[in-house]
Amino acid sequence: MNGNGAPRRVGDVTTVSAGTDGTEGAGGTAEGSDGTGASVAPTASGASAAAAPAMPPASASASGSASASASGSASAAGSARTKLERGRGALGPALELVHTGRAPTRAVLTAELGVTRATAGAVAAELEALGLIRVDSRPGGAGGTQGRPSHRLSVDENGPVALAAQVHSDGFRAALVGLGGRIVATAPGRVPVSADPAQVLGAVVEAGAALLAQTGRRCIGAGLAVPSAVAEPEGTALNPLHLAWPAGSPVRAIFADCVKEAGIDGPALTGNDVNLAALAEHRHGAGRSAQHLLCVATGHRGVGGALVLDGRLHSGSSGLALEVGHLTVNPEGRPCHCGSRGCLDVEADPLAFLTAAGRTPGPEVSLLQQARDLLREESADPGVRAATEELIDRLGLGLAGLVNILNPDRIILGGLHRELLYADPERLRAVVADRSLWGRSGGVPILPCTLDHNSLVGAAELAWQPVLDDPLGTLGTAA
Repeated sequence: MNGNGAPRRVGDVTTVSAGTDGTEGAGGTAEGSDGTGASVAPTASGASAAAAPAMPPASASASGSASASASGSASAAGSARTKLERGRGALGPALELVHTGRAPTRAVLTAELGVTRATAGAVAAELEALGLIRVDSRPGGAGGTQGRPSHRLSVDENGPVALAAQVHSDGFRAALVGLGGRIVATAPGRVPVSADPAQVLGAVVEAGAALLAQTGRRCIGAGLAVPSAVAEPEGTALNPLHLAWPAGSPVRAIFADCVKEAGIDGPALTGNDVNLAALAEHRHGAGRSAQHLLCVATGHRGVGGALVLDGRLHSGSSGLALEVGHLTVNPEGRPCHCGSRGCLDVEADPLAFLTAAGRTPGPEVSLLQQARDLLREESADPGVRAATEELIDRLGLGLAGLVNILNPDRIILGGLHRELLYADPERLRAVVADRSLWGRSGGVPILPCTLDHNSLVGAAELAWQPVLDDPLGTLGTAA
């Protein structure tokens, strides 16, 4: 499976159709069959073993009976081995289907993987034995449906977690995130971000390690979201414009060292915060099912963008794609950190909104929270209303340009941009439609992001990916 791609299909096995009502279905291979008619039963580890073949007719000779029995046993054993190999090859795709909510039942899992019902059952049992999912064999069926109700599948709420962390201009946040994008525990850090990345990331990991100690959860790895383009393959923060960190800081190496020193197992990975927000929304939020998903967001400072194509995060040749914050939307506008003027980065972020509304930011809470509070609580104020319209128009210009270039099938907005969409959705959509080539022919859906702390969830996705690719190889043989 590709890191962000769709689940692989398991080939060369019999497909069983799932009932459209969510039941196991009356047709197809019978439960407990490996597709050849041999009865199978799950082993302790969730794999399947063939049952002994039926006894031969009484009229057969003793030697013939023994020969037929040996042949049947060998055939059944070979079938069981083949089925086990197929099942284990399907573990990763199956886990991703449950993780993203696309396989709520075993019937759906069977159909999505293209395997027999027995193989899907063995795969689910293996993932359950690994402590990753739960299988409810007594879901209770709806009245009038044919066939028995399909077993329900869900992530194990007491299973392993990933340590996720996000650094922004106003501090940091650490969290533990389980499968399904569930935030299990979180610890915000409202502290000044020093110019020393090692000091900041050390504090982040320390907070995460404290959460792990408090919860007693097993950790499978760590992911970090930073407000900077992250150059690949080095993992350096190329332009942390809103932090005092030196350009090119080796944040991935520093973060990995901090994680190792804290005694936390698993990989330690790093990515751009908006890229990771888009990945999380595509898997668990407003971006589900989109083929060409554009995400634009403003967090505490600046504006970022990301593109998910056919389920894969598009990061360019070296991780630097979609720096949408440096699109010019006002040639006579504010000076930008990049050296230009009127960039989206300084024309449509929380500081720009507060300034346009005539408010002086205070130190009590983050800039993002101050801007949100102002928009929600004083929207009728003429100055706030004028600032809202100004930022919506600037954002709309930027989005229209991106629509012309990228032709997305869905746009999702995060941070303060989500609040601007809520404030006046018709105005924003009208600006995009009026300024884009394709807007007048139908328009592009513009939706708010739906996940709280989506960059954190996306950071966790980085750590979870090796497990999604190879659950058994990453976590070891199930007990």
